[in-house]
Amino acid sequence: MMEIHDPREIPVLTDAVDEARPRDGLFDAKAVHAAVVTETLKLADSLLHQAVKEIEATVFERVFDQLRARLPELLDRVLRENAPADGAAARAREPAAVRVSPIEPDARP
Repeated sequence: MMEIHDPREIPVLTDAVDEARPRDGLFDAKAVHAAVVTETLKLADSLLHQAVKEIEATVFERVFDQLRARLPELLDRVLRENAPADGAAARAREPAAVRVSPIEPDARP
């Protein structure tokens, strides 16, 4: 079973390196520290960029869902606001009806 990790819990190193202790030649404490800091910053940057992409995708989806839901009402309102008050005047301005026939599959060039 996979353990769920809360990303707000930042791991803390609890063991201090005793610089006064004689080194046995295995590690250069300053080089290890610099490498840990550098790699931690790279990892944090990568994770933040991925989080931003996920947030952008979520927000983008929400905006388009809201637009899709509200666009019919918006169009209806705008058409009603711009419709002429007199139906006869509207018919006089309408272009003549044009009949459009669908293209049959075997009639294509």
